Amino acid sequence: MGHAHSHSQDHGHDHSPGRGDGDTDCHGLHDHHGHHHAPADFGNAFLIGIALNTVFVVIEAVFGFLYNSMALVADAGHNLSDVLALLLAWAASVAAKRPPSERYTYGFKSSTILAAIGNALLLAVAIGAILFETLHRLMEPQEPQGMVMVIVAGIGIGINAFTAFLFMRGQEDLNIKGAYLHMAADALVSAGVVIAGLAILLTGFWWIDPLVSFGIVAMIAWGTWGLAKDSLKLGLLAVPARIDVGEVRGHLAGLEGVEAVHDLHIWPMSTTETALTAHLVMPGAPCSDEFLHKIAHSLEDKFGIGHATIQVERGTDCETDC
Repeated sequence: MGHAHSHSQDHGHDHSPGRGDGDTDCHGLHDHHGHHHAPADFGNAFLIGIALNTVFVVIEAVFGFLYNSMALVADAGHNLSDVLALLLAWAASVAAKRPPSERYTYGFKSSTILAAIGNALLLAVAIGAILFETLHRLMEPQEPQGMVMVIVAGIGIGINAFTAFLFMRGQEDLNIKGAYLHMAADALVSAGVVIAGLAILLTGFWWIDPLVSFGIVAMIAWGTWGLAKDSLKLGLLAVPARIDVGEVRGHLAGLEGVEAVHDLHIWPMSTTETALTAHLVMPGAPCSDEFLHKIAHSLEDKFGIGHATIQVERGTDCETDC
């Protein structure tokens, strides 16, 4: 049997005793790649985004309670959940770079998946808190100050839009994409609060404020559902959405000398890295590493699968073929 290992990062592997790097046999063929496709470093983006949004959350919450604007309080709650989400995503990105160990042979790559699930849970908690406070304000209505809403939310548009820009180039990572979408949505929500403030100034209708708050909750819920669904799929080791299993199976089956493909498994190691294992039935396959290298490279180039382990089955003719 033969095995091909394709990795997007360099890792140390034990070789069977008595075999040189160039030796091959029918029982173990290993393909080691020196490629490095680690996610881009967003450390500064996280730091700037967390600092700016933390300050804004405090300002927005204080002015919201002082001037009776539930829309501002709701937006502050949303921003607070995003600050916590940024902290989780940042911690996970740092943990994912830790090297493998004897106990954690993949390192802590899957911490990015846990962070995505945690972010969805945080947003769900934020929805509950905002709804509770909004219903409380509806039972005890107080007239909000429209001009304060316009000024504070206007500042929020700038901060959230700038933070979203910091994460614009990392859309292949679910955590980075989540940060970008949250901040972009926050900018739109802040724009909605500005419009609500202007409407209150023009009409004097106090109920516009809680109505906008309910709208914010609906927007958060919509985004939360998408994030929760995607992150839970990764947590259950589902094939990443960008990969078509049928295409991968067809690609492997179409390789020269392959008679059958079975035990094909594809799963996410993190929010950016994908692994694959498969058995290829190749009775007449040559006992060389070259075709294994080609298979691993093709999977990485065509499907972005950087960690592939291929087991080649030659049947009873192995000794004769080798």
